[in-house]
Amino acid sequence: MTFDSFPDLSQVAATPVNIAEFDLYLFAKGRHWDLYRILGAHPDVRDGTPGYRFAVWAPHARAVSVVGEFNAWTPGTHKLYPVAASGVWAGFIPGVPRGALYKFAVRKNDGDTIIKIDPYAFFAQMRPDTACLAWDLDNHTWGDAAWMDARREKGLPINDAISVYEIHAGSWRFKTDQYGSFYSYRDLAECLVPYVRDLGFTHIEFMPLAEHPLDESWGYQVGHYFAPTSRFGTPEDLKYLIDVCHQNGLGVFLDWVPGHFPKDDWGLGRFDGTGLYEHEDPRQGEHPDWGTYVFNFGRHEARNFLLANALYWLGEFHVDGLRIDAVASMLYLDYSRDEGEWVPNEYGGKENLAAIEFLRDVNTVVHEHFPGAAMIAEESTSWPGVSRPVYAGGLGFTFKWNMGWMNDTLSYFSKEPIHRSHHQNNLTFSMLYAFHENFILPLSHDEVTHGKRALLSKMPGDMWRMFANLRLFYAYMWAHPGKKLLFMGGEFGQWKEWTSREPLDWALLDFPTHQGVMTLVRELNGFYRAHPPMHVRDNDWTGFEWVDLTDYASSVISFLRKAPDGSQILWVFNFTPVLRENYCVGCRVPGFWRELFNTDAVYFGGTNQGNAGGVTARTSALGGWPHYLELTLPPLAAVALAPSSGPDAA
Repeated sequence: MTFDSFPDLSQVAATPVNIAEFDLYLFAKGRHWDLYRILGAHPDVRDGTPGYRFAVWAPHARAVSVVGEFNAWTPGTHKLYPVAASGVWAGFIPGVPRGALYKFAVRKNDGDTIIKIDPYAFFAQMRPDTACLAWDLDNHTWGDAAWMDARREKGLPINDAISVYEIHAGSWRFKTDQYGSFYSYRDLAECLVPYVRDLGFTHIEFMPLAEHPLDESWGYQVGHYFAPTSRFGTPEDLKYLIDVCHQNGLGVFLDWVPGHFPKDDWGLGRFDGTGLYEHEDPRQGEHPDWGTYVFNFGRHEARNFLLANALYWLGEFHVDGLRIDAVASMLYLDYSRDEGEWVPNEYGGKENLAAIEFLRDVNTVVHEHFPGAAMIAEESTSWPGVSRPVYAGGLGFTFKWNMGWMNDTLSYFSKEPIHRSHHQNNLTFSMLYAFHENFILPLSHDEVTHGKRALLSKMPGDMWRMFANLRLFYAYMWAHPGKKLLFMGGEFGQWKEWTSREPLDWALLDFPTHQGVMTLVRELNGFYRAHPPMHVRDNDWTGFEWVDLTDYASSVISFLRKAPDGSQILWVFNFTPVLRENYCVGCRVPGFWRELFNTDAVYFGGTNQGNAGGVTARTSALGGWPHYLELTLPPLAAVALAPSSGPDAA
């Protein structure tokens, strides 16, 4: 994105810019929450002349200048000036127009000059180009005040029904033009928002939208931390999309990558010839798996960069939460490293104390500034207290992805039903730790790519059994304690695994079987939101009770979900393709129990076996329960029932 013509400013000198002493003090302490309004490029007017002021932190540089299309990319033409002894270089260049391309020319101590991006740029070119665009922040009039006020007043959404639709914006759909162009942010506002709303999801989670040079990284190797990717439009276009989401009752989570960044010569790495944002020591400053640099979490200025970036996305773009990628790689100094490839902490341990302090700090600061915003950890180990408050010794996240549940459940469902009786602990084990954290149950992009196959393709059996298994799997997920996350394509049973180079197989929606899966997901979301027992005590034992987890021979389990008002829902799961008639399940409440949900219903694509609307409880001490229900359990299906009247009615 360039101008056909642009002013020649090569004969116009840059003038010094004063930065308040207090701003510099806060930056040096790592506590400047609006740092992105101080550093970077900002429109300004000096002596009646508009232009842009530039500021960049490069403490070991011998000189810094701004290069761009307005000075033929010539280093030294528009020199910046050192601001006291802060390591910051700044200057105002009159006549620079909005949208002008620029970078910084940094002369290192050895005399060589390197060309670097602006770490705080708000907009950047689309790959393969990497230049920054002079842009402004306050470029959108928001219409989501009601949403933001309600979020702030409600506080943390621990007891809310949260059902997340995860999306890779570049491959949800492609346009049908000859180039297969991306849908823009505004296209997504028009098409994605009503689609997700119709399916009943409460939130959209976007895989990283910060500018990144390599499509195949899916956004997880960030080049410009403050610049929304130009693949889909301008920063204000993204604000428009989020605004439309909020006005339609949808929250927005954004994947955020504070753990590592790529080694591209033009990027953050060795910014002034030294390790500013990363450790100098490769045993601490480089990630062996991803070939990236690791942030120096012990350096105040590097921490401030990340803290301000988190607040930037929450404040300037109104996102409702950040999902932090690869938290385990930040917590452990020996993560994916062999002996001798890492440096122990000051106590001789493997815990990254600086990263732990950073995570606690960013969670505390976010929750203070944005009550109701969620901080979500993708953390794959058994680190204690990830989603517990900092004051209680935890890391302070709002939620943690339940990777153990995901791995165990996928392992169970991949097995032929005849073998499942030997692996029922894969289903029941999760309840031993289900309330140790505030969990989200993730069926994310990571589970349907790189040879792992799509969810439907993981299911065993013939065509009917594969679809029945998938419907059963989703019902088990929605019934299990924890918030829900499903990656795009899973909502209609995509056959092939996901690749960022191709759109979803939308043609599958022409087939009744796939329509049935989508109808099931829509109904599960509606059921989950409509019934308090399904979500209000997601993180507490009082919201769950086993009815029977011991029927290994039949591969049947049953449990109750309960709400504070006494209402309850009984879920019974039959993990075999056998129709089980006269199956007895204990209950505490007498009277008629209505069948509220049945994944074998014909409009989901099932055989329509079930309980004809419900059954009446009988009196008998079955397994210690005062009553029991004699049920018909459809094959490879789940049924949900509730008392039809009284305080336990759903």
